[in-house]
Amino acid sequence: MSAFEITRDGAVAHLRLSRPEASNALDLSFWREFGPALKALDATGEVRALVISGEGRNFCAGMDISVFSGGAILQTDTPAERQAFHQAARELQETLTAIERVRFPVIAAVQGACVGAGLDMVAACDLRLAATGAYFRIEEINIGMMADVGSLQRLPHVLPEAVVRELAYLGTSLTADRAERLGFVNAVLPDPEALAAAALEMARAIAAKAPLAISGSKAAVTYARDHSVAEGLEWAAVMQGSIWNSADILAAIQARMTRTPAGFASLSPHAGIGKG
Repeated sequence: MSAFEITRDGAVAHLRLSRPEASNALDLSFWREFGPALKALDATGEVRALVISGEGRNFCAGMDISVFSGGAILQTDTPAERQAFHQAARELQETLTAIERVRFPVIAAVQGACVGAGLDMVAACDLRLAATGAYFRIEEINIGMMADVGSLQRLPHVLPEAVVRELAYLGTSLTADRAERLGFVNAVLPDPEALAAAALEMARAIAAKAPLAISGSKAAVTYARDHSVAEGLEWAAVMQGSIWNSADILAAIQARMTRTPAGFASLSPHAGIGKG
């Protein structure tokens, strides 16, 4: 995979965007490989948390211009071309929605620029950490486009609407410090080294919890975002009945009493439909 590399340390996975010479702009290889890579991690049942970071000075400069090479994705002169454009946009959206659909939490560790499609990506993450000097920007408006891969849909749930409109209309940058004050970023670290250490420490802390409870909590928060309180409560009652695990609860209580790490079973692997 040329756009990123993935490493594993026990139950914690780390996906590094690996095109620092291009400020980790998201090229075609990223859009083709990212979704399947996340699904493969989820399928093992062994990954309990994922950190996404970027090599080099910037986290992500957004969509790589190569995605638009040849002009095919930009042609909307005929009904058939507009339908093809719509399908292409949906495929881009679904690539990043994979972050929400995997069973484990995903933590973004952001340094430098996080703009355009990079912001679409981190908006889909569960938690966000940033290094001092990092910034976020809806870059599309600065090149004559409406953002269409997730920022305008997800940011209003984690930022004040007026701030989202400011970013969407003016194309200005949201600094890490302001993002933390507004609740978009969980913490600001002094430098990239401290950022990476904090993200991995957070991932390891999540991985030490009961995987079923973490997976259920992620699903419940995501469901509640898009539904009423009453619907969310009913969904949570059904989910709790589905994943209630006395063994995990007893293991957690025993670990607390003995002040030792709890041993939890991994999630069940799933091969997918039609796969052995």
